[in-house]
Amino acid sequence: MSLYIYYLLFATILLLATVATFLVGFSKKNKEGNPKYDTRTKGNWSRLSWIYLIVIVSGYVAFFIYIVRLNS
Repeated sequence: MSLYIYYLLFATILLLATVATFLVGFSKKNKEGNPKYDTRTKGNWSRLSWIYLIVIVSGYVAFFIYIVRLNS
């Protein structure tokens, strides 16, 4: 499979993620805020930590698979 397909897929995902981030940031609900958010910082931090851990590990695994497949 051509690398251009992977580049196109990556660029599409990147563009969609950027648009989704801005939509959430500028949404009316986000501007109003959530008063309970500040009182639940421990839960927020633990959830964010797990999300980052999963994403980072998945990224390294995907990169490793890409390198192995590239060299075989």
